[in-house]
Amino acid sequence: MLIRKVTWTLLCAVSMLAASEVRSWDFEDVAVGALPKGWIIDATHPPKTPARWEVLEDRTAPSGSHILDLHEIHNRYGGTFNLCYTRDVAFRDGEISVSFRANRGRIDQGGGIMWRVQNRDNYFVARFNPLEDNFRFYILEKGMRKELASADLHLGKGWHTMRIVMHGDRFEGYIDGKKLLDTRDARLAKSGGVGLWTKADAATSFDDFVVRAE
Repeated sequence: MLIRKVTWTLLCAVSMLAASEVRSWDFEDVAVGALPKGWIIDATHPPKTPARWEVLEDRTAPSGSHILDLHEIHNRYGGTFNLCYTRDVAFRDGEISVSFRANRGRIDQGGGIMWRVQNRDNYFVARFNPLEDNFRFYILEKGMRKELASADLHLGKGWHTMRIVMHGDRFEGYIDGKKLLDTRDARLAKSGGVGLWTKADAATSFDDFVVRAE
């Protein structure tokens, strides 16, 4: 009986590990000036010249010395959303976290996480904007953005951490470990890609992107 119990416990543990895929990018193994393997640059309502995302060296990075940075923007249109994402992870449920730093922008600043990405016009996004002092969830469908939840929040300059937790139609949003958003939406139910997002002229840095897909 004891042997059976131990065996069952081990099988359950192995099953849980197999059911959860963890992928992380600290960008340390990516050459300066390049992108992580499998990542693409795109935009919702794209400008003529796409924004420039690349790995840079930064001594203030939360870990190591490399970050992923959006620093060259050729667009001032407020309806353009700058995307850098990967389809190598099929994410439906689980959690995603990232360190981010809002650097500059006249129209917008900050940015955040995108998930269940079907294409450049259909995905969920969580973003923080220091110009508005708020943290929000949005859904993008056919290029149209709709607000799902919002929380007022003031953050000091420098690095902060964003995390989203998604299960079925319910998702939660955290900044620096504090839960601020909790909402439901049954749309975009399929698995999709994951990545990073900014709006208009928001130049933002990211580090330690971690995806735990269940």
